[in-house]
Amino acid sequence: MSASATVHLLRHGEVHNPDRIVYGCLPEFHLSETGRAMAELAARELARRAENGAEIVYLAASPLTRTQETARPISEKLGLPIHPEERVIEAGNYFEGLHVNKSELIRNPRHWPKLLNPLRPSWGEPYREQVERMSAAVKDAAVQAVARGGDGAEAVIVSHQLPIWMARSSVEGRMLPHDPRTRQCNLASLTSFTFDDIGVGRRPSIAYCEPASELYSGVVQLPGS
Repeated sequence: MSASATVHLLRHGEVHNPDRIVYGCLPEFHLSETGRAMAELAARELARRAENGAEIVYLAASPLTRTQETARPISEKLGLPIHPEERVIEAGNYFEGLHVNKSELIRNPRHWPKLLNPLRPSWGEPYREQVERMSAAVKDAAVQAVARGGDGAEAVIVSHQLPIWMARSSVEGRMLPHDPRTRQCNLASLTSFTFDDIGVGRRPSIAYCEPASELYSGVVQLPGS
């Protein structure tokens, strides 16, 4: 029996990071006050859709602090438990824990070997591996949604900018190596994958929206977040 499903990939809200380091997979990086407000706006948007008939029945999140905190208002508004999902965690990054700028990269020779191959990339988890784990997690979430809510059911996964962008780029046939400034994946944005039949290998359609766009003014969005 064929069944359709939608999986929404939600990027977390703004993180409290006054030193502007690459926090990557480091623990205990919490949402800022603005980030909590962003998470609330995303949750309201999903609750509005549910009130209008969307069958949102499954919620998962990366185990990192910022994604768990972003998922919390969704859990409260929709009455869904948060399922931890390791496969949607932030990509590993050599520069994690450092404040990185162009002059630091040029002046410090110990960083140079990590900059040799931007196509892989040499500074962190390969792009293709990110696509593979994200694709598996998205497909499993679609199956979970249909199992719980039937044909047309929906799932939400709270993740991170780069893994979300890799998943979308793969579906849309885009080159995986890219300029981070070109990513369309703002804070607390929703990148939605709709499968017309989860039992068939066709590519899903993609939709994108920014429920928290009113809070973007003055917010610094760093790669590796």
